[in-house]
Amino acid sequence: MKITKIDSFSPSELIKRLKNVTMLKAPDIKVYTDAFISLEKIRPEILAPPQNYILREELKKIRELKWALEAHGTNIFELNGFVRLTLDCSDEPVDLLPPIIEESIESDGSIHFIINDGMHRVYMALREWVVPEVVLIRGVPKHLPYYAFPVPGGWSSVEEREDLPPGYLKKWHRIAEYHSLYRNFNSTFINVGGPREFFAKT
Repeated sequence: MKITKIDSFSPSELIKRLKNVTMLKAPDIKVYTDAFISLEKIRPEILAPPQNYILREELKKIRELKWALEAHGTNIFELNGFVRLTLDCSDEPVDLLPPIIEESIESDGSIHFIINDGMHRVYMALREWVVPEVVLIRGVPKHLPYYAFPVPGGWSSVEEREDLPPGYLKKWHRIAEYHSLYRNFNSTFINVGGPREFFAKT
């Protein structure tokens, strides 16, 4: 699987599209319309993981994607906006955004920069001693928080795994109907999340 073309989009275009991202179950609600969105370089150890694990195979796929992007002169840790990838294995392009980080204020008053999307890339940055560029979103509506809590203990509580056994606790969800809090990034982007599948081992 090869990247045949990369189109780059500016930070302003990235932010404009994020402002129009809808909720998955409520497409009339634009969750980030009134939020403050910026591109920032933030040390990965400061960012809060929402899930208890990293899958080694997914991590390897992201590393292969990083190397494939480097061959085209693109740094996965500093997209300076977002990129659209054309792949030899797919008829549809794939949008790759920087990791999406949301400021989350918990009931005890603590503030966390929770990783909404891109946890494996943030973890890879941690392993490679890189300060990645991320999208930082502040001022998310209080009634529409990220659907899981940050992991107590942060990265020290996250384990690398080969697989997930039945009954494994992936995340600690905020509400029973947690799917109602999903953000639909594909409402304004194309095939977000696609690269992990396209770079799967054959």
